[in-house]
Amino acid sequence: MDQDRQDALTEQALRWLVVLNDDAAKDADRAAFAAWLARGPSHRAAWTRAQYVWSRAGVIEPAIRARRTDTRAMPPLADKDRGWSRRRWFGAVAAGGLLAMAGGYTFLRHDLLADYATAAGERRTVALADGSSVELGGASALTVSYTAGERKLSLTAGEAFFTVAPDTQRPFMVTARGLRAKALGTAFNVKLMPDAVQIAVAEHAVAVAAAGGVAVEVPSEWQVSYGVAGFGPVSPADLGAALAWRRGRLVFHDAPLSDVVADLERYRGGRVLILDEGIATLPVTAVIDVREADAMLDIIAATLPVRVRRLTGLLVLIGSAT
Repeated sequence: MDQDRQDALTEQALRWLVVLNDDAAKDADRAAFAAWLARGPSHRAAWTRAQYVWSRAGVIEPAIRARRTDTRAMPPLADKDRGWSRRRWFGAVAAGGLLAMAGGYTFLRHDLLADYATAAGERRTVALADGSSVELGGASALTVSYTAGERKLSLTAGEAFFTVAPDTQRPFMVTARGLRAKALGTAFNVKLMPDAVQIAVAEHAVAVAAAGGVAVEVPSEWQVSYGVAGFGPVSPADLGAALAWRRGRLVFHDAPLSDVVADLERYRGGRVLILDEGIATLPVTAVIDVREADAMLDIIAATLPVRVRRLTGLLVLIGSAT
């Protein structure tokens, strides 16, 4: 299993620990957890890792408890929040702190190995040695390896737009989570999403293949996604929305809340945690300025059946309103 998938499953398992350790946990919660755990060995392994991480939370628990009465660290529960017990909020803070550290370590790992990287909210254009260029979105990381026979780049975090200089002797290849995209004289966007890699082609075409698989050609103004279930259909791309980040905008059209949250983290910084799996697929439609990514949390709170709780500047929890 690749590291990104392992990290994602561990995060899910830690969230289940928050729910199951809450006094208000219901039979439906326990049944949903059992179904999650039964999905396979990778989920059971993630549960084991999460229990170990949770057991280590005792090291930081005294410090957290000492701050529980500090309203800056843990604001009082409003009436609308009474459905979430203090125990769940405390557990979420503890798990969230661990996840924030784990998430920071995960990106740091990518950052240390990368030739080029951006911080949260930063955009950067890189001129490559062959005349190609790469524009990196927020919290993105890229490695570059040029040889006499190939131009190989690997996107290990975030999002990037590639403008490729022609070179018939050296193919231009981009890899991301096991996916391999070969530029056919082109400009295209690659985005790492929570559960998939998305490629949108702006000019010419891209040949996309998974390890050992047959290549799928994606023409100009079309896109394709690749995830655990394999390739989705090659479909028309809304390039205005897909490339809006290059103009300082984030555009969402019925996007799952989990995808929106992933983008927010890359532009506002910190961690935004969805505590209930049932709300992760709620559709979101919005257009926001990346400089005001934090304001998107207010839009989410006002338009979706969720509760948004800012515990610190770097930790936000989103839970069901019911």
